[in-house]
Amino acid sequence: MNDLCVDVGYKSINKFGEQLCGDMVQIARDGDTTILVLADGLGSGVKANILSTLTSTIISTMIAAQMSIEECVSTIMETLPICSVRGVAYSTFTIIKITNNTYAEIIQYDNPQVILLRGGKSFDYETETRVIAGKQILESKIELEQDDAFIAMSDGTIFAGVGETLNYGWQRENIVEYAEANYDVKMSAAAISAMIVDACNDLYNHKPGDDTTAATVRVRKRSVVNLMFGPPRNPEDGNKMLSLFFAKQGKHIVSGGTTSTITAEFLGKKMETSIDYLDPDVPPTAKIEGVDLVTEGVLTINKVLEYAKDYIGENKLFSDWHTKKDGASKIAKMLFDDATDINFYVGRAVNPAHQNPNLPIGFNIKMQLVEELSGALKTMGKTINVSYF
Repeated sequence: MNDLCVDVGYKSINKFGEQLCGDMVQIARDGDTTILVLADGLGSGVKANILSTLTSTIISTMIAAQMSIEECVSTIMETLPICSVRGVAYSTFTIIKITNNTYAEIIQYDNPQVILLRGGKSFDYETETRVIAGKQILESKIELEQDDAFIAMSDGTIFAGVGETLNYGWQRENIVEYAEANYDVKMSAAAISAMIVDACNDLYNHKPGDDTTAATVRVRKRSVVNLMFGPPRNPEDGNKMLSLFFAKQGKHIVSGGTTSTITAEFLGKKMETSIDYLDPDVPPTAKIEGVDLVTEGVLTINKVLEYAKDYIGENKLFSDWHTKKDGASKIAKMLFDDATDINFYVGRAVNPAHQNPNLPIGFNIKMQLVEELSGALKTMGKTINVSYF
């Protein structure tokens, strides 16, 4: 058992004027296997969305069921409807399959060739050409190294800027140069994907001429973040809760006023508070020696949940929390970008202020917030453990 894990993230923007995206990304995990499928449906709009959805769903399901690439491609060609205008029926696709966090298989059909960043630089991996069901497929088998990042793309990326800011679009070699120049080993898979797609959107002058998607699979070392939220129901359990919390390796976040106070007392350290609101919706942070981040509780975690829901949805708020320095943004970066394993230590003590029926937050808000946030983090592929006190 190695201490590596797979981080997966993607971002898409629709062709200007279209309500649906013609690109589709499916992510499947089964034990020590992670599968990413990026499908680009022919054309744009509803038809393209249907084609890419069918393609990505069928392929990810069949690959997860250990079926061969020949069976997958043949099934796709037999399943997809024929376009009455173009006379063809297909969606291009890219498959990245990671096994045991050490071995990658890449299968590519007509999408821009996957970029592999190794040590922050483009790595030229070997490809083998095969013809299956009359279609030319590229296959690669690669032994992985820590921090390898695979970037799969739809062709909206290499056409970025055509007729707007560039004569011939943003070619693959330009994307490689941009990725190398802006790469940081600390970047999450979602951050790398967003970096590429946001640059494409700029080249399109924010009026994309095609659906544009980047999907990244990154192999990284496991990283633990521990978050304590609220004091225990029984005050006598405070030392037990704090002892278990600080015994865990990794970074430590303490959220909540009372929780911060008992943490400072437990550590025998002074808590330094602040009155500076870096975001009007998020209370200021504090500092306690020995704690990586100290924040207010319910309002801050509620904002983190808002960011989490957006992150696994349209990901429109990515640049907000990635650039801000308030408590919620810092927690979001630590949980979404840094962490692979997250341990929640949740106190069940009831704060009377949170039971006000006039507040937009419901009864027992802490439990609800933790449940929803842990669910969103699981969707991101994080390993979650929740302990209640």
